[in-house]
Amino acid sequence: MADRPLSPHLSVYRMYRYSVLTSITNRLTGVALSAGLIVLVYWLMAAAGGAKAYGRALGVLSSGALKVIFLILLAAFSYHLLAGIRHLIWDSGRGLERSQSQRSAWLIGIAGLLLFAGLAWWTCLHWTMAGAGGAR
Repeated sequence: MADRPLSPHLSVYRMYRYSVLTSITNRLTGVALSAGLIVLVYWLMAAAGGAKAYGRALGVLSSGALKVIFLILLAAFSYHLLAGIRHLIWDSGRGLERSQSQRSAWLIGIAGLLLFAGLAWWTCLHWTMAGAGGAR
């Protein structure tokens, strides 16, 4: 049994702090988005269930706690989308050098924050308009 080679494990790979952080963040945002699907399915089922079910769902989904969860999901979406594009670029064989990888890690972090800020601003603007009776 001692003659068999061992499978590669974490000690074999050169993991740098930024690559570990971006990898873990990408996985966590994916899990958060998967959990957020429950909210989406609830909303879609309510929409398919008729006006009464949809009205009840809007009451639940417009609560303050779910608005905070929605903003968290927007942040997760923003980062996960850009990290996914980064992985697609990596699949083409580009951007794999350490300096390029580190630069792209910073880029997706900053761009993810900017995308989230824009989406959050737009969303909160529409929440305010809906609350004032001006929903489009």
